[in-house]
Amino acid sequence: MSRGDMAKPLLGQGGAAGERSPPGAPAGRTVGVLGSGDFARSLAVRLVRSGFRVVVGSRNPKRKASLFPAAAEVTFQAEAVKKADIIFVAIFREHYSTLCDLADVLVGKILVDVSNNTEINHHKESNAEYLASLFPACTVVKAFNVVSAWTLQSGARDGNKQVLICSNNQEAKRTIAEIAQVMGFTPVDMGCMSSACEIENIPLRLLPDWKIPIFLALGLFLCFFTYNLIRQVIHPYIREQKNKLYKIPIEVVNTTLPCVSYVMLSLVYLPGVLAACSQLYYGTKYRRFPDWLDQWLQHRKQIGLLSFFCAALHAVYSLCLPMRRSHRYLLIETAVKQAMEKKMTVWVEEEVWRMEIYISVGIIALGLLSLLAITSLPSIANSLNWREFSFIQSSLGFLALVISTLHTLTYGWSRAFDENQYKFYLPPTYTLTLLVPCTVIIARVIFSLPCIQHRLLRIRRGWEKGRYVKFVLPSATGEFSSGETSSNV
Repeated sequence: MSRGDMAKPLLGQGGAAGERSPPGAPAGRTVGVLGSGDFARSLAVRLVRSGFRVVVGSRNPKRKASLFPAAAEVTFQAEAVKKADIIFVAIFREHYSTLCDLADVLVGKILVDVSNNTEINHHKESNAEYLASLFPACTVVKAFNVVSAWTLQSGARDGNKQVLICSNNQEAKRTIAEIAQVMGFTPVDMGCMSSACEIENIPLRLLPDWKIPIFLALGLFLCFFTYNLIRQVIHPYIREQKNKLYKIPIEVVNTTLPCVSYVMLSLVYLPGVLAACSQLYYGTKYRRFPDWLDQWLQHRKQIGLLSFFCAALHAVYSLCLPMRRSHRYLLIETAVKQAMEKKMTVWVEEEVWRMEIYISVGIIALGLLSLLAITSLPSIANSLNWREFSFIQSSLGFLALVISTLHTLTYGWSRAFDENQYKFYLPPTYTLTLLVPCTVIIARVIFSLPCIQHRLLRIRRGWEKGRYVKFVLPSATGEFSSGETSSNV
């Protein structure tokens, strides 16, 4: 299907009837759709736009006809089944039994089950297997259940393009795959019907790749929040009897967010360092990483996006700091105190430069994090070649970590050596956050040394330690001379 057709609105009035079939469309093939819900309507629209003749089977065709495109024929279920050899069953599992009266007419036809369950593994058998048990004379194919009605309406370019297909009949799978391709989707063969249960569970999983990164971010947030709460609220109350609870909603949170973001960013590049250490230690790239490290490597994208999210929140919170009423009161109180002490100026050159550098470096770090987040989106990443993507995510990502470290160091400046900054003998929070990032930076610098970089590059190109061929060369004095030289390859 052409790009122009995919970009057009699909639910326009009267637009589907008079359009010609796209190039490559199986003109003349009639496809049936049983059901009149949202998905059935979206499916009928997409099939019509793709050049198919569509027959919709409904229990109330007169009342439902206005909901479908004019090019689609809306009739009773029995009539629709007779006119098509491929039937999309777009009804719920509990209504499958209502089709038993059509068993004789359905013999030999391909039934495409597009349904999903309400819970993961809600039934012992998948919906497709249940449908196949009700109609053993039919060929059942599981497909299109991971595609939303919105994707069908707006076109595959604006949603998930993959259509997962499984069936025990190879010819039926091939037929449905051809239909999916004509509709603008990418068919993926998932094997036999036993895979239907897994396919039906996919739409029910809520952010499966995000659970570990989210729990990690929440754990770090709670740890740093508690640490900052002790230092900024509890310590003044115990030692000076000052009520600082007003700091919790904004100031304590704003102190916590950059800590989480900074550590999460370092955790994106730490598994790469550990993987490199493992390859150098064992001298091969063919040894499998531990499962925890393998999972860590697979979740780097989500960890990086959460790091950017926390950094963006930190920027917004920082802009809101002067808006607080408490900040205004403290500013007025400081001005009055200076007036009473007859101080004409409070300009401190060192502090001015520190804050200027601190804010400037922070803006650059946030900009680099934004670039990393944008290029991690599939639509942007697919437009980059591997070298461009690797340069942005690896080189610029490491640069973002280095600049974030400079941002943290300029924030701390010389306060790490001020004993008044140690509340309950607890060091400032930013000193704790420097541990993991500095470890990553030092390791990356060591790996960039020519001797180590060359060895690591050889390993990643297939070289293995301890595996070589020994060639023995005869010396120049004679073939059977005792003197000989050897070469290891």
